[in-house]
Amino acid sequence: MKMTEEHVAHFCLSLPGAREDYKWGGVRVFSIARNKMFALQNLRGDSLAFKVDKELFLGHVDRPGIHPAPYLARAQWIIMNTPYPLGADELRGLLQRSHQLVVSKLPKRTQIGLLLED
Repeated sequence: MKMTEEHVAHFCLSLPGAREDYKWGGVRVFSIARNKMFALQNLRGDSLAFKVDKELFLGHVDRPGIHPAPYLARAQWIIMNTPYPLGADELRGLLQRSHQLVVSKLPKRTQIGLLLED
């Protein structure tokens, strides 16, 4: 099963500490700790970008429909257009991993309550 833009938004907001903002004239930004982004959705609903593990970045962008995210690729962000080229379970797993990658960079005291059990 494929996820829709609204499924993605609902899932992102279900992650610990997640909130959403609208920035840059048409981007839905999912973040934690006030301003630490972990996913971006174009308001036209046609693209989704998020962070991936550094060692898996090249493997992801080799896949059909997945590309380095403009301006964010150096930080290992990927982007994909709708319909998303990944199944729902894989996409949820990658979004959750993006959230946790960002959480892991926060100060230890801020991480409390945001870390998920493996």
